[in-house]
Amino acid sequence: MLFFIIANISLGSVDIPLKDIFYSIFNNQSTKETWNYIIINYRIPKAITAVLVGSGLAISGLLMQTLFRNPLAGPYVLGISSGASLGVAILILGSSILGGSFLIFSSSNILLSVAASLGSFLVLFAVILVAKRVKNTMTILIIGLMFGSITASTISVLAYFSSAEYLQQYLFWSFGSLGNLTWEEILIFVIIYLIGIILVIPTIKPLNTLLLGENYAKSLGINFYKTRNLILVATSLLTGVITAFSGPIAFVGLATPHITKLVFNTSNHKVLIPAVALFGAIIMLVSDTIAQLPNSEYTLPINAITTLFGAPVVIWLLIRKKKINL
Repeated sequence: MLFFIIANISLGSVDIPLKDIFYSIFNNQSTKETWNYIIINYRIPKAITAVLVGSGLAISGLLMQTLFRNPLAGPYVLGISSGASLGVAILILGSSILGGSFLIFSSSNILLSVAASLGSFLVLFAVILVAKRVKNTMTILIIGLMFGSITASTISVLAYFSSAEYLQQYLFWSFGSLGNLTWEEILIFVIIYLIGIILVIPTIKPLNTLLLGENYAKSLGINFYKTRNLILVATSLLTGVITAFSGPIAFVGLATPHITKLVFNTSNHKVLIPAVALFGAIIMLVSDTIAQLPNSEYTLPINAITTLFGAPVVIWLLIRKKKINL
């Protein structure tokens, strides 16, 4: 991972010698002041964001696949990402409906993050209310998918009445981006991310028992509903903050747990949780390095890269393994 972090910081539209990168990291100075500014204020925050996004989505995906015992479950099945998308859609596309004077608000990165956070936490609140009233875990999964459908339909209605300029702005946000965060925003990101990780730790042992079913976990004295709520809140926090600051990032949360299980050949979450975090971070770093097209002024959408290059790898691994385990 350290190698890929250095590679991610080294490669970009501006060619910066490796020695200057180390000088800038450790001494906050390099041969050119512009290089130092690019490294400290753009490339290092982007690499940190990639690590947080990749590891957070991978852990969330593992939690959802284990809780619902469904290999196709991912971090977005609860509708949290859809809620964040709705928040941003209301800000951007709603600005189009209300008039051009609101364009300045819809262009603010901080306000976009706030809108996405409010949308995701609104859905989180709804999911937690449902979880208290519903005993069947699969019912929560279905309700989460319904929340996603409702928000998608609302966004479609907003898009229908919006102008092309605002639609394009929303489309660019939906592509996902790792390179727009300031150090202050990264600090907020890290704090919420750590809260989510802290909530995951008490669930590690119960997760191993959940592999054999809900009833088996209860027979061992596991407080299933407490564990389920912890998993839902932790996943929602991680997914919500990632979508708020980086947009909806596809593939990583769904595929990384499967890649990790195929490599390590274990279902023990004491191994899997740190392993998927590491693999997720590496996948995001590699994807971002490819997306920024080194020595080119163009940057490809990170969403396209994660799926375009990641999906064939998963297919190849599954064909070799010939089976997949939860």
